[in-house]
Amino acid sequence: MLEKETSEGRETADGEGRRTRRHDPRRRERVLDAALDVLAEDGVAGITHRKVAARADVPLGSVAYHFASLTELCTRAFARHVEQRSTEYEALFAEVTSREDLIEVLVERVRGGPSRHRSAVLGFELHLAALRDPALRALTQEWTRSSRAVLARFTGPEAAARLDALLEGMIMHTLLSTEREPRAEIRAAIVQTLGPVAGPGR
Repeated sequence: MLEKETSEGRETADGEGRRTRRHDPRRRERVLDAALDVLAEDGVAGITHRKVAARADVPLGSVAYHFASLTELCTRAFARHVEQRSTEYEALFAEVTSREDLIEVLVERVRGGPSRHRSAVLGFELHLAALRDPALRALTQEWTRSSRAVLARFTGPEAAARLDALLEGMIMHTLLSTEREPRAEIRAAIVQTLGPVAGPGR
């Protein structure tokens, strides 16, 4: 018997039969989060509806119900990532009150950890996919504007642009390197990019 996907689950063609997850208001968000997990593990080239459905613990048809194509799913998932990442990035600087505070936050961002490693992988997957997809390129530009605006509060716009480019490059190097970059070298590069401390009257 044929089945169709409804907002409440699966329903048989005659209107009778089983329905699953009758009340599941976060299903769409779970699918997007699952898509990000798959993108982080397998990349854009490895994502499939089946993998996302299994990770989200939803019927396969539910993914297609919420997203018309795999391209739309990836775009929406990356948009969710950029939104989350922008919020998290701004929160990193909430207690920065001095140049030294800023440097320490930036050093730790480059060095990262498990959660930031995942975020960095997703970021570079987005940038790679954006080379061929203008819709995704708009997301990368949104992220760049957002991150530079945060940095500019402490450095000014020109220094923020230089610092943002440095951080992106250093994070990529950290992801690809088989040896961990010495903390002192990361710090020295950030300090040099920030430039000299402004003295009295400057």
